[in-house]
Amino acid sequence: MHRLFTASVLALATALPTQAETFRWAATTDPQTMDPHAVSSAPVLGFLNNVYEGLVRRGRDMSIEPALAESWEPIGEGEGWRFVLRQGVSFHDGADFTAEDVVFSYERAASEESDVASWFAPVTEVVAVDDYTVDVMTSSPQPIFPDSIANWMMMDSGWAEANGAERPARDAENYATGNVNGTGAFMLQSRQPDLETVLVPFDGWWGEVEHNITEAIFTPIQNSATAVAALLAGDIDVIDPVPVQDAARVNATDGVYVLDGIEARVIMLGFAHDHESLQNGGDNIFADPRIRQAVGHAINVPAILQAIMGGAAEPASQLVSPAMRGYSEAASDRPAYDQDLARSLIAEAGADGANFTLSCPNDRYLNDESVCQAIVGMLAQVGLNATLDAMPVSNYWPELRADNFDMYLLGWSPGTFDAEHPIRFLVHTSGERLGTWNFGGYSNPRIDELLPAIQSEIDDAARQEMLDEAAMIIQDDAVYTPLYVQPLLWGVRDGIELTQRADNFFILRWVTVGVSE
Repeated sequence: MHRLFTASVLALATALPTQAETFRWAATTDPQTMDPHAVSSAPVLGFLNNVYEGLVRRGRDMSIEPALAESWEPIGEGEGWRFVLRQGVSFHDGADFTAEDVVFSYERAASEESDVASWFAPVTEVVAVDDYTVDVMTSSPQPIFPDSIANWMMMDSGWAEANGAERPARDAENYATGNVNGTGAFMLQSRQPDLETVLVPFDGWWGEVEHNITEAIFTPIQNSATAVAALLAGDIDVIDPVPVQDAARVNATDGVYVLDGIEARVIMLGFAHDHESLQNGGDNIFADPRIRQAVGHAINVPAILQAIMGGAAEPASQLVSPAMRGYSEAASDRPAYDQDLARSLIAEAGADGANFTLSCPNDRYLNDESVCQAIVGMLAQVGLNATLDAMPVSNYWPELRADNFDMYLLGWSPGTFDAEHPIRFLVHTSGERLGTWNFGGYSNPRIDELLPAIQSEIDDAARQEMLDEAAMIIQDDAVYTPLYVQPLLWGVRDGIELTQRADNFFILRWVTVGVSE
């Protein structure tokens, strides 16, 4: 059976198979930690959504729905939000989930050691009103706050304290790095980093069971040819992604198909704005906006999309795709491909022939290393000599955090599905809770001034006007070079029913194995 799906969602079968099954899936990137507050990346947050839960969660259509909170409502005139917690919820070790765990999870996730602290920038206090009521107080009205915490996962305060995991270990390890005690539909049975992680159903889960999985085995497979071979041989039920060049072959093979869609992720280039020098000791050419603008004009994005992405991706003009709330029509034009203009800007900045490093992961995004290789060639044509430094993502993030880069590749999927999200994480001046992924150190007082106003504005038109202004500043300053919106290409074995969400999170509780067609 061969099919190419364009819809992003597959409905579950109306009747579940009676026989429970082992389910095996693979992706290029292993989650680098089991700690839900240590690393704000899709491989980590997507995987951990199966074992940990938040107050709210996203449904199949990405809408916000109740999870560990049954309901929520604003407090007063924008003073915060009150969450009424679900009663009768247990952690995997049998401990009760209460408001105490929410307060603890806030203090942990908002701490200096956390990688998700930006989610709580407007939060002043989290108060346990009683065992099942929590008030999240904010410094200003926060109309989209519930949307912003869909991936804020609750930890058991007693378990964390008993195991010395009161704070996240972002660049190190603690007990929570390799162990889990959540409230989710699945429990961690075993974990061998970079080899295999096994999950099993949690019999005490509070929700309605829709899957028929008895064991879920995740295997990271960095080599795409190996992953495709495993799918075609029946050793793996789902792979993510199917390499673009192999999609037609997979679709032409009986028993498997390609499920495709568009992810919410924009792939972009970032720059070392505030570095005193390049990695080779030379002057930091990327501190000059003319060089950053030249990079935008030097890259032939349509050629990359056709030759490397097989026409499956869409060009990007800003840090969010047109499908996101707050997308700016005013900034919808991306830099024109113009080699002469690029050369002129480089000459004007006195940087012709400059040498630098382009850092790139080789196992994180679809065809990431191939895209970077193409960019190296395009930059050389206008007089910028980039040396490609490609590495596994497990090494990549520490290198970026250590400022060991000149220019780098980054993909960003807004957790809120709102244009405010990348401004908060990628563009605002880096600090304890804001700009936590602003590796290049860009800083603009007007952006910093706009962000809290955008976050608190309840009038959609006024809010969009501010988002438009921010988008134009980011574009004019060439803070990043947006390239394209990444496609979703999953290889699926016949008989598997699942849901493909635009955030590329793989949710096991929506999987059934052995469905007859």
